[in-house]
Order: sequence, then structure tokens, then C-alpha cells
Amino acid sequence: MELQHALSTPVFRTSVRSRPRLSRRTGFWAAAFSFLAVTAFSTTPSALYGLYERQLHLSSLTITLVYAVYALGVVASLLLAGHLSDWYGRRAVLIPAVGFAATAALVFISWKSLPALIAARVLTGLALGATAAAATAYLTDLDSGPDGVPTRRAGIVATTANVGGLALGPLVSGLLARYLHDGLTLPYLVTLAALVIALFALAIAPEGHPPLQPRPRYRPQRLSAPENARGRFFAAITAVFVTFSAGGLLAGLSGTFLAGPLHHPSPALTGLAIFLTFGSGVVVQTTTTSWPIRRLVAIGIAMITVGLSVFVASAWTTPPSLALFLIGGAIVGGGIGGIFRGSLAVVISTSGPEDRASALATFFMAGYVGVSLPVLGIGLALQYFTPRVTLLAFGLAVGAATLAAAPRLLREESSR
Repeated sequence: MELQHALSTPVFRTSVRSRPRLSRRTGFWAAAFSFLAVTAFSTTPSALYGLYERQLHLSSLTITLVYAVYALGVVASLLLAGHLSDWYGRRAVLIPAVGFAATAALVFISWKSLPALIAARVLTGLALGATAAAATAYLTDLDSGPDGVPTRRAGIVATTANVGGLALGPLVSGLLARYLHDGLTLPYLVTLAALVIALFALAIAPEGHPPLQPRPRYRPQRLSAPENARGRFFAAITAVFVTFSAGGLLAGLSGTFLAGPLHHPSPALTGLAIFLTFGSGVVVQTTTTSWPIRRLVAIGIAMITVGLSVFVASAWTTPPSLALFLIGGAIVGGGIGGIFRGSLAVVISTSGPEDRASALATFFMAGYVGVSLPVLGIGLALQYFTPRVTLLAFGLAVGAATLAAAPRLLREESSR
């Protein structure tokens, strides 16, 4: 019996150690796919709100409130869990976050009502907040060099997965809703399949940041900046706030403006408009990889300013111009992509593995507060003003904020 026990014990230990694990390179792409799947799922309803309004008899103000609880979920998740992967490991946060997204998809699929819409959007916000910080830190960990220095590829892939997911979600859901049946079910089945694949991939991916021992006592996220680069960090925070505000303006008004002044209520066209906005950001991110950050920020500011001018002008032509609307959105999206990649690179380069998720949580919190304000304000303004006047007012506000932030952004990069 003792001999049998002695022989069996090593076999058991070997089986534990030899559980299948992906290589670091494959794990890197598994993390990128998971990030892409969650961000795509988060914007899947964006092209479907018109269908929700008609089928559930919702007002535009109610849709705005639905967005508000989603934004609240994102910010709450970043505050409560955005930093936890620094303590417990990246997978320990990322796997539950993707699970929250899959649960939200099941709610969308199985329950068609306003309470279900609110519950699913809250779950989506919680999933996205935790994913944004943990996945970006995870990608950086898995792609760092032997000396621990982050690579440029990690930042490019992280921003592409983030912005690319925001672009793909509305496009896929809009096309499925327009050309196939079950427009409020099929898009979520597709995204649920992607989320399940992501969960399986993460389950066998290698850990990028081992848990701390002993583990710190839990506390919510504290907003902080790296000691050695406060000026650059706060410039990055300002940049992501401004760019996400521009993205929120376009996302908040695309469906309303297309269905109203332009008389194009198709979910496919709404999805295309949002796809062009964020898709052009991906193009800029992937074609300017060798550019210094200062040039990227300068071109991004110029593109947002010009694009907003074209976007607003599309509403004031006679008749309103669909072509200018789409072109303006694409130009703004290119600027968003450039500044976002530049500012994220600053945050990654100024933070270490021990506080990277915490810094990223602060960064994304500023961004999602920025994206929320125009959407909520637009929903309220449309109760009293026409879409054209609302677009003009918010376009001027976001454009002025961008120009006001420009000197600080460029000064910090010059001083570097």
C-alpha cells in the first residue's frame, strides 16, 4: 500500500503541472480576442436602439437613461475592480468580467422588456470596466521584453482591440437586424458565441502577473498618477476625456440624426455610421505605428476639429447631407484613434507591472466619464431642441474642449 501511494503521488503532481496552457504568444492573442469580444458586445445595442424604441414603445429619454445605467456600471466597475488584477492576477479579474458579459448576453436573448434592457446594460458596464483595465495590462505583461519594458506592439494591439471592438459591434448587429429575422436576438447569439470562445481561451492562457503574497486588504480604486510622470499622465487623462467625449457625441446622435433629419432609420446604416467612426480610428492606429506621440496627438487634434466641423455642417445643409455626416464622423474617428493610442502609450510607459492596472483604471475612468456626458446631455437636450440645434451646441462644446486641451497635450509631449 505504501509503495502504491508513493508511486501514485508523483503522477498526480505531474498531471497538475502539465495542465494544458497556451504559450505566451498565443495567450497574448487570446487576451486580445477577449478584449475585442467584450468591447464589440458593449456596443452591439447601439444600432438596435431604434428597434427597442419601436417594439417596447420607449422614448428617446428612456433610451438615454438606459445608457446612463450602462455608463454608471462602467465607472463603478473601474472604481471597484479596475485595479484588482494588480493584486490577484490578470486572469482572476478578466475571466469573471467576460462571464458577466456572457450573462448580459443571455439576459438580452431571453428577456425582452425595459427591466431586462436595464439589467443587461448594467452587467455590460460592469464587464467592460473590469475588462478594459485588466486586458490592457494583461497584453502588456505578456508582450513585455525580458527586462519588463512594454513593447510598442502591446499598446497598438490593445487600442486596436478596444476601438476595433467598438466599431464591429454596431456594424454586425445592424446588418443582422436589417437583413435577417430576430433582430433583437440574433446579434446577441453571435456575440455570446464569441464570449464563450474567449472564456475557454482565457481558461488555458498563461498568467501575466502573479498574485501578490500576502494579498492586500481590499479597498476601492484610488485615483492616482505615477510619481515620476504626473504631468504626462494628466495630459493623457485629459486627452482620453476629450476624445471619448467626441466619440460619445457621434455615438449619441448617429441613430437619432439618421432617423430624423436624414430619414434613414435602418439599423444597418446606423451600424455603418458608427463603424466608419471607430473603424477609421483603427486605420490611423495601425498606419502610424512609427510616428512619435507628439505628431500623433497634433494630427489627432486637427482631425477632430475638422471632422466636427464637417459633421455639424451636414445637419445645416439643405437638405441635410448623409455624405457629409459619414465623412465628418470618419474624420473625427481617425483623430480619436490617433490621440487614444498616443495617450494610452503614455500611461503604459509611465506605469510598472505592480500598478499598471490601477493606472489604466484611472485612465479608462476619465474616458468613460467623457463619453457619457455628451450622450446624457444629448438625450436631455433632444426633449427641448431639434437634432440640428442639439448637434450644433454639442459639436461646438466638444470642439472648444479639444482646442482648449491642445496646448497642454502638445506641451507635455514637447517637454518629454
